[in-house]
Amino acid sequence: MAVSLDTVDAPSPHAPLGVIAPADHPPLPPESPLAMPVQALGTWSRKLTRKPLVRRPKPWLARLFVFVGAIALTVWGASEMYRVVSVSGVTALQWALVALFTVNFSWIALAFTSAILGFVALLLRRRTPPVPKSLRARTVVVMPVYNEATSRVFASLQAMYEEIEATGLIDHFDFFILSDSTQPNAWVAEERAFWALRERLGPKARFYYRHRQKNTNRKAGNIEDFVTRWGGAYEHMLVLDADSLMTGACVTRLAAAMEADPDAGIIQSLPLIINRNTLFARLQQFAAKMYGPVIATGLAVWSGREGNYWGHNAIIRTKAFADHCGLPHLSGKPPFGGHILSHDFVEAALVRRAGWTVYMLPDLEGSYEESPPSLIDLATRDRRWCQGNLQHSRVIGAAGLTWPTRQHFATGIFSYLASPLWLSQLVVGIVLVLQTRYVRPEYFTREFSLFPAWPRFDAERALQLFGITMAILLAPKLFGLILALIRGSLRRASGGGFRLVVSAIIEVIMSALLAPILMVIQSGAVFQIIAGRDTGWNPQRRDDGSIPFRDIVRRHRLQMLLGIFTGISAFMIAPSLFGWMSPTILGLVLAIPISAASGMLSMGLALKRAGLLLTPEETSPPPIATRANALMRELDKAGYDDDIAVRALHADPLFRSRHEAMLPAAPRRKRGEIDRERAVAEAKLMDAESVDDVIEWLHPKEAMVVLHDRALIGLLAGLPARQEAAAA
Repeated sequence: MAVSLDTVDAPSPHAPLGVIAPADHPPLPPESPLAMPVQALGTWSRKLTRKPLVRRPKPWLARLFVFVGAIALTVWGASEMYRVVSVSGVTALQWALVALFTVNFSWIALAFTSAILGFVALLLRRRTPPVPKSLRARTVVVMPVYNEATSRVFASLQAMYEEIEATGLIDHFDFFILSDSTQPNAWVAEERAFWALRERLGPKARFYYRHRQKNTNRKAGNIEDFVTRWGGAYEHMLVLDADSLMTGACVTRLAAAMEADPDAGIIQSLPLIINRNTLFARLQQFAAKMYGPVIATGLAVWSGREGNYWGHNAIIRTKAFADHCGLPHLSGKPPFGGHILSHDFVEAALVRRAGWTVYMLPDLEGSYEESPPSLIDLATRDRRWCQGNLQHSRVIGAAGLTWPTRQHFATGIFSYLASPLWLSQLVVGIVLVLQTRYVRPEYFTREFSLFPAWPRFDAERALQLFGITMAILLAPKLFGLILALIRGSLRRASGGGFRLVVSAIIEVIMSALLAPILMVIQSGAVFQIIAGRDTGWNPQRRDDGSIPFRDIVRRHRLQMLLGIFTGISAFMIAPSLFGWMSPTILGLVLAIPISAASGMLSMGLALKRAGLLLTPEETSPPPIATRANALMRELDKAGYDDDIAVRALHADPLFRSRHEAMLPAAPRRKRGEIDRERAVAEAKLMDAESVDDVIEWLHPKEAMVVLHDRALIGLLAGLPARQEAAAA
């Protein structure tokens, strides 16, 4: 049962207007722990799987259509490719080409059949349920942050709070900011923004803030720390990302759906991309709106209640999560060992293994996120995702998992292996053409044959197979475009039918040019991971800032050289080969200008002014997005993200007292043990004549030590602000 927190929210009657006394309005509620035992991947007893309270049929017909259809298409594609290469016998290289083509074709065949299912389901979709008038349970909205801009984070949270408040159901929701920030300026900015938010909304707004000194196990560990300390007070938790934004209607509908389904463990919403302005981000935004629902709905239909979790914009049954989602460390070192990087897939698998359902509500509107602003930013994030998905090869065989769960893992793994497989197929194809043109046939082999071993191809059949493959590959985009065109409100809000078609053509062309660049980037990431290189965890850049051109050249020069070399080689081998490979060659040769253009605000905004790549969320922004953007501009003026942590802490005694009150009790030091960084920081504080000296001398890690230590904060507080004041 949820614990009432009203008793800790009463402001002091003696506190001046606009100031909340920290003693009477603590930053954290009383702890309500939940045990979160580490799960075993190698063993599982069926006796531990709970029986569902409501029997629901599994979508066997949908699964039969998707998977049998994909297998049938793959068999047909493989047989056609075999006929292409078997004009006069099949060499080893030709067998390799058939095998690689079959694997790659199976991937697009599965996406195609799943998209057909999604297209039909969207044509017949049901109405979204109304906003609930009442709720029973207490839900906590948790936002993990890691060195993020506070203006974005706290503007989104306040906008969400106001929207939920407008539904009349705000009493059922608490809000937690879970900070794992490792940069001193980011940490102090978060605390200042938190107290300012508290003062703006008043004591009835149950907002809480916790900062971890060590970000053990990263985001998964951040959530685990919350669950084991406060999870018992909440029946459900709504997990966000730092760029998440959800309307009050969406949040309350998710909470109502969880209350209405006693077997639900995780219910995932479908986030759409908003607030993007660079060329690359607007391409992603347009594709997510037009094509994303087709793919997501097909996945939701055949997955049924054995679906997946994407780590954010989803509601979770807290006790089920605590009981079954304590993640083990994998044996060995990163990238394949250590803590589980892409934790969300694994958490969904473990919840499902225990008998709880996991599913998506793709029709639920009002769930939003943002996307990387440029190709390089996407590649940075994708490197981490690549490692996390390949690491799932250690988890896919875990005991007790259902086969749809294993399919989700396989899909994630293959989504990154597809790039080196595609690259291998291209290389084998080039070698075969080279052999055909320049290598003499071997007439006298060890085995008797009337004809030489000589690779030949059925050019007409190859062209037909290529065309059909492209049609299957582009079909999900066509389905999304058809749906947008036949829905009048969506068509008009996207600039009208003509602009919508032109936008789709632009997106397809740009995707074709970006595809070979991403192929090489992802292939490189896969090879690095196999070689044992760990990615680490860098915060995602969420602004629309540009990247210096020299960095773009450095990141893409090898791809450009590869494109030039491939183009010259293909043309020398055969002009027809050059023509066949021209989209791949062109994308690689233009990798530097394409990447530079991807992060340009000017190009994205120019297309927006022309009415291209428009989404309804651009032409008629959701009120919550408008409110969040306005709040973000106001918070930017406060300058929390620009201030230096040490100076901010020194300048404001009230904030300093609040900061010290939020620090955990200092561990007792053993005699003879010296913390080097603390000793150095203390020495620098002792030598400093002003805060200016401290700012100049302290390294970021030393500044973090000072911010965590009450005694060192006391030394800082005793210093004058400026060198001139010290001299006076």
